[in-house]
Amino acid sequence: MTQHAAPAESQAVIDEATAERHDKALAVVQRLLIEQGIRARRHQTISLWLYASLPDAPTCPERPTPRSWMNRYPPELAVIGPGGRREATVTMGPRSGCYLVSLRNGSDPQTVRSEHPEQVVKLILAARSGERP
Repeated sequence: MTQHAAPAESQAVIDEATAERHDKALAVVQRLLIEQGIRARRHQTISLWLYASLPDAPTCPERPTPRSWMNRYPPELAVIGPGGRREATVTMGPRSGCYLVSLRNGSDPQTVRSEHPEQVVKLILAARSGERP
């Protein structure tokens, strides 16, 4: 069973269209990784709030009180190594739309333009073989 942590406080909430666009871009990288024999999983995180009742809410027949809402967080692609450990995480830049590649042994995420998903794969392959990207 996989356990997922709650999204970090600094992680921005995104809209449905942005989540779909980012997920499609990550799917391209996932397909390229699978072609190289590398396991990768896409994760999507949502925060769903449900309320049974709101005692202080004014009753207005024209505007029903919201009883739920959902926050969507940026999807991520987890690259899994041979031992089952996470080797890298790929996300999308919130404004730029670039790939952000965080390698397990790297310090800062590396930026790759969205037009070059094959460069993401090259970074991951280089990190796995111990080369300097």
